[in-house]
Amino acid sequence: MDRENTGTGRIVVLVLPHVNLLDLAGPVQVFDTAAHLGAPYRIEYAAESAQVSSAQGLRLAGLVPPPPVGAGDLVLVPGPSLGPRSTEPLVSEGVAEWLRTAHRARARIASVCTGAAALGEAGLLDGRRCTTHWSLIDPMRERYPRARVREAVLYVHDGLVSTSAGVAAGTDLALSLVEREHGPELACAVARQLVIYLRRDGSSGQVSPFLRHRDHLDPAVHRVQDHLARHPDSQETLADLAATVNLSPRGLSRAFTAATGITPMEYRQRLRLEYAGALLRETDLTIETVAARCGFRDPRHFRRLFRTRHGFPPSELRRSAP
Repeated sequence: MDRENTGTGRIVVLVLPHVNLLDLAGPVQVFDTAAHLGAPYRIEYAAESAQVSSAQGLRLAGLVPPPPVGAGDLVLVPGPSLGPRSTEPLVSEGVAEWLRTAHRARARIASVCTGAAALGEAGLLDGRRCTTHWSLIDPMRERYPRARVREAVLYVHDGLVSTSAGVAAGTDLALSLVEREHGPELACAVARQLVIYLRRDGSSGQVSPFLRHRDHLDPAVHRVQDHLARHPDSQETLADLAATVNLSPRGLSRAFTAATGITPMEYRQRLRLEYAGALLRETDLTIETVAARCGFRDPRHFRRLFRTRHGFPPSELRRSAP
């Protein structure tokens, strides 16, 4: 499975005045949990002032000035509480220039909720797909007419810039970044640890296929599901999968069906089709290459299964991708 594992692991959280605490804490908790599970994340907190008051009245102290960042670093911009519409700048020119410099240095930049306004002020949303809190969709379109603001999605990745919808969607965005860098198994482990769902954006199912059918307590079935998520192109038989958890093929089928309601082979097919959809949306790979990477030896068979599953051919998904 392709992974965007080019990050340095360094995360610089830009703490703006009147930051919303959930916008800050939710994504940070995801990355911190991933770090405890083995990912090389290192979190720093920066602001123009050494102390910042949150929108909820909690004072955050010990903050350092925004440092230089480079390629592969991640700048995270939690959303602040914004007042009525204004023609005045929403962030200082110093913050806007730091964001522009970070972008020129090939750092990745991700905003949560109203944090998208900081990116807009810096000009980083021009020509890009993006999203924000539902109440700011129209104001964002008015203020940043060159931005391609989307509604009814949880988050959007466009090149090195990512944006998320309101508040809790920042957690979904962070999980998505973990999945893109380190694969679905770690993202699922983080989601399970935090007792939350792993979700994709609004153009696909709200619950990731890598977490769907995982609300059970059978450790052997979880291990098989992890194995299938790591190896979507594998041609292993039921007997091969059963051997990975020291069960007979019949024993694995019985346990898997009891835990998930579907068979191991049906689960693998669903994973493959969902992974194929992600590749079609996010890459320029040919349909034949996508089919091969997802374990389908015959592209025609893949096309038939995809149409049966989704109601339209894979080529249409690619044409409709934003």
